[in-house]
Amino acid sequence: MLYDIRLKLDHTYAGRAGGARHLTRVMPAALPGRQIVQTSLLTCDPVADTRNAFVDFFGNRATVFYHDAPHDKMRITMQARVRCLTREPQLDISPDRNRLAQEIAEVRHLDGQAPHHFLGPSPRVPARSEIAAFAADITAPVTGGVLAQMQALGHALHAEMTFDATATTVDTPMIDAFVNRHGVCQDYSHIFIAALRSLAIPACYVSGFLRTLPPPGQPRLEGADAMHAWVSAWCGSELGWVEYDPTNDIAVQTDHIVVAYGRDYSDVSPIKGVLRTAAKGTSAQSVDVAPVGAV
Repeated sequence: MLYDIRLKLDHTYAGRAGGARHLTRVMPAALPGRQIVQTSLLTCDPVADTRNAFVDFFGNRATVFYHDAPHDKMRITMQARVRCLTREPQLDISPDRNRLAQEIAEVRHLDGQAPHHFLGPSPRVPARSEIAAFAADITAPVTGGVLAQMQALGHALHAEMTFDATATTVDTPMIDAFVNRHGVCQDYSHIFIAALRSLAIPACYVSGFLRTLPPPGQPRLEGADAMHAWVSAWCGSELGWVEYDPTNDIAVQTDHIVVAYGRDYSDVSPIKGVLRTAAKGTSAQSVDVAPVGAV
């Protein structure tokens, strides 16, 4: 599938702000055999006094905008055309958890895709006994490898949770969403990651975009009006990283456009920064993902 994507991040300040520094991770990723970025453009209004683009440890495209002049609003706009390539369905040739531990130990590199980085607690995904117990109960009767266990957990979490855009904020602790069984894609993904890591399955947070126009006769997917989040789990040396969307209970295919990978939301947040002002501000996000045509 070929998509035209537009993202707008709007910030409005009650008073004039100066000395602003904002780090963004909103540019789609170029992934060989998976995702081709044909064009991309990132702009800021007002124009930044300085900007710096780089690739972070996990391979994500990041840009820092520096504003020295006073301003009372800011808009960051990302436009891109991305082709998502269809992949063959994956056979479950994943190892069991004992063999998975051996295969992790056999990985001889520590770059941003190494499974070791995604095993332990991270800032927004602490180890929680309640989630570990949930994961153990769901996977106890599952036969097969870690891919089957990941899928069983995804099905169970989707059945337990209710998508509710008003239930949480970006700073709501993961355990609150789990206890209340309400949340958004960020909450689903953090809980899913915590459950997988409690089983010693490496799990990674993925941010990106979700197709907004469903195929004829199919329901609209949740989370399509903002940036979306899902999970990638390392399922052994043969399968590698396998992505799953617990919010919609589906394996990731051409409806999902990847922006960034990290341990949790704190590694991939679309925008974060600081500014010098005494006034409060508001922010808004809008996303449009439009299919251009089938391939």
